[in-house]
Amino acid sequence: MSALRHHGHGLDLGEGGVRPLAVRPGLLLGGRGQHGRHRPAHRLSGRAVPRPRAGRPDRDRARGLRVLCGQRRPVPAEVPRRPARNPTCRAGVRAVSAAPAPCAEGGPAGGPASVRAERGQRAVFCGLTGVVWLHRKIQDAFFLVVGSRTCAHLIQSAAGVMIFAEPRFATAIMEERDLAGLADMHDELDRVVGQVLERRPDIRMLFLVGSCPSEVIKLDLAKAAARLSQKLMPDVRVLAYSGSGIETTFTEGEDACLAALVRAAPAEAAGAPRQLVVAGALPDVVEDQFARLFEELGIAPARFLPARRSSELPALGPRTRYLLAQPFLGATAAALDARGCSGVAAPFPFGAEGTTAWLAAAAEAFGVSPATFREVTALKEARAKVAVARRRERLAGKRVTFFPDSQLEPPLARFLSRELDMTLVEVGTPYLHGRWLAPELALLPAGTQVVEGADVDRQLDRCRAERPDLTVCGLGLANPLEAEGLATKWSIELLFTPVHGYEQAGDLAELFARPLARRDRLEV
Repeated sequence: MSALRHHGHGLDLGEGGVRPLAVRPGLLLGGRGQHGRHRPAHRLSGRAVPRPRAGRPDRDRARGLRVLCGQRRPVPAEVPRRPARNPTCRAGVRAVSAAPAPCAEGGPAGGPASVRAERGQRAVFCGLTGVVWLHRKIQDAFFLVVGSRTCAHLIQSAAGVMIFAEPRFATAIMEERDLAGLADMHDELDRVVGQVLERRPDIRMLFLVGSCPSEVIKLDLAKAAARLSQKLMPDVRVLAYSGSGIETTFTEGEDACLAALVRAAPAEAAGAPRQLVVAGALPDVVEDQFARLFEELGIAPARFLPARRSSELPALGPRTRYLLAQPFLGATAAALDARGCSGVAAPFPFGAEGTTAWLAAAAEAFGVSPATFREVTALKEARAKVAVARRRERLAGKRVTFFPDSQLEPPLARFLSRELDMTLVEVGTPYLHGRWLAPELALLPAGTQVVEGADVDRQLDRCRAERPDLTVCGLGLANPLEAEGLATKWSIELLFTPVHGYEQAGDLAELFARPLARRDRLEV
């Protein structure tokens, strides 16, 4: 009898044969209450959102949002800070007065930012959302999530893929028999993996993605992946990582995936030439632009992680220098360090200034002369500055607040402050990887309020008191804040949209200008 169900191709491969599933983008997850009444449901999380009580509309909006992340326990105002899950994640987080990285001339002077930590409830999505962009990036990989129906519906809704398109992701749904221990989970997993590979013989890498339910019952997917990989190699490599939303943010799914790839990458040969590895899933168009820039600078070979094909994983070792393209890759950096690679810290490539500083760090590490660097980058940087300047008139002088969601907040705050002349009210971020973010924090205006792990209730109160012109936040907070008259920008949109590099600098500025332009058009 089937206990796991393959729920991603639009087909249910459980007992009773194959039948179409009624799963579609934007599916509402609800059901009937104990008296047969239809209970409300949240479009993405699948959890019921309580109705506002009279007299407390603002607080009830926040209560409804917190259901999204499933953390409802009260937290005292002052709680001793816990040690980091990963010792590398927060090392040096207070060392924000490091020397600024190279930056464009004429920008405002940076200084030590004011960093403080808060503990409390958060409103974030889980790491399973990373499957949406990772399955598009690695073109011969399949992502099999081991989780619940809520996990399946979240990914289906976030991806916006028609169920008949047969995307390269699916959910093996854990049912009551699995949770009760009446079925051998490993046997069921073997059966579902066999069905996936039978349907998709072109797959060369299979990821088993853990979720909250699979972690709660202590299902060892790493052991299952090692066993399946031994059985299926050399045709298919099987890896495992966690996309659980327990004490994580949605970008940590990519971090865990790339760390698994690093551990599986081959070792570099003795006497191999020095190479640069750029870590972080980038859109193909952005990756091609950076590859051309590195080639013009004479930095070759330059490899990217993840690669577009599983067979193109870079060989890693002491001759490898790596450069992070995303600020949330702490576990990936630790895995690269463990393989003997050396990291290059730099501001991240958002905007003209950030891209120049990022490329300059790589050029310095590989001994590129300043004259060659200016020759390659000067014209491209000038074009990017012109593109950004077109949006500066609308954004200059506007006040912006960041809620902690994606870990992109510090570099984006630097971009808005230095290149678009916006005023930073508060910069919230889930975690600060101090080793990698010290160059960014050093470029923020002196006295900028940076809050690590902000409590959503307290930050909502501060946001309502300040009433910034623009609030960058997650999907769960955006609509209630819009209802209160605040313009918002979805932070997850910055992961789905090409925003890195010179060519995308103007598009990045436009993403922040668009909510204000929309509000201007709606005013009577």
